[in-house]
Amino acid sequence: MEETYVRHVEFLGFEKRFFPSQHYVYMLMVKWNNLSEKLIYRGYPEIYTFHKSLMEMFPIEAGDIDKKDRIIPALPAPKWLDSQKSTETRQSTLAEYCHSLINLPPKISHCQLVCNFFKVRPEDENPPAQQPLKRNENIVMSTDKARGNTSEISGPIILESYRVIADYSKTSKYEINLLTGDFVEIVEKSPNGWWFCQCDTKRGWVPASYLEPLDGPEEPEEADPNYAGEIYITTKAYKAAQDDELTLETGETIEVIHKLLDGWWVVRKGEETGHFPSMFLHKTGEKKEMESEENVTRRQTPPPRRSTIRNAQSIHGKGRKGISQNTYRRNSRRFLLQKGDWPNQPRKTSNDAPQSPLQERKNGDNIPKPAGSSPGGELKKGAPLIPPRPSPELIMERCTENTCKKVSVRKSN
Repeated sequence: MEETYVRHVEFLGFEKRFFPSQHYVYMLMVKWNNLSEKLIYRGYPEIYTFHKSLMEMFPIEAGDIDKKDRIIPALPAPKWLDSQKSTETRQSTLAEYCHSLINLPPKISHCQLVCNFFKVRPEDENPPAQQPLKRNENIVMSTDKARGNTSEISGPIILESYRVIADYSKTSKYEINLLTGDFVEIVEKSPNGWWFCQCDTKRGWVPASYLEPLDGPEEPEEADPNYAGEIYITTKAYKAAQDDELTLETGETIEVIHKLLDGWWVVRKGEETGHFPSMFLHKTGEKKEMESEENVTRRQTPPPRRSTIRNAQSIHGKGRKGISQNTYRRNSRRFLLQKGDWPNQPRKTSNDAPQSPLQERKNGDNIPKPAGSSPGGELKKGAPLIPPRPSPELIMERCTENTCKKVSVRKSN
């Protein structure tokens, strides 16, 4: 049987609890070698007791015989009375301690004492009941600070609150069930559209499409479309289930033009645009981390899209403004034409005269002759060239969406 050991410990922050009395516990995301993840809660006195037991188990590595041989990291003793300020101050110290501990030789980092300490307990999955008048307060450590093991202390980050717009039934043990109208607090927003949140005493992953911000329907963090595009490679094939999605095979190179928080990004492949699950994309030139592979293992299917949710009940009068694929395609063509990268256009050389796209049309008789031309078709010297009148199709292609609507209304009348 394969040995089970802790591969990584990510320090998330701490929680202020009021039952049975006021105290603080730290939140640790423990990642094991079998690609499982568990969220655990440990108080600082318990962490220090574990540290002392580890020192006693390995006296040489603890420096008890010779201080030069010490490799077990140091940990300050707990104070008589813990406050929120002292709990915040210890965050970086604990994050650095956990990182050093897991990187010790296997005889220490893989020992039974370490595994038992980081193993999930029943009280981790079902925390004690909350006080009726006071809710537990979560203060999350900045991700950059926690992973960078820096000595600088970041201020507390208040968790964002979202509302559930429809009932959701979990499809794996890593997710949680939600009911319409529930309020959740977001611990982590993953770019693949799965968010780690907590609802009362439950904690787990939920699709972002089932959540809406309290202030308004729009996501303030959502970026605008970038029609210049970022180059990505598909890591898994996907067959389109809706008209505004793209079907792509594994290993295809595409351009991402809009990163949406629900995990369904808008991509461009040649002249076509469409939604595609971001969890099946990998940016070129970047080393694929083990964590991203673990996310794919844990959640093998992309999150559901907002358009597939039935009986969605929003508290906002106006719904979220979406951009149609026609708008994406039209703006993409306009950008590429201005840049000169439109795939249908031949590349211009220094010997080629500038030509209008209309000169390639079959009905070239409708193009008026330039002024100042002789009967033989030769231009007079110094005579200005009059550009040909664009066709109705080209006008409709380059005009705005409002103009297209007005023209369509006139044609119908």
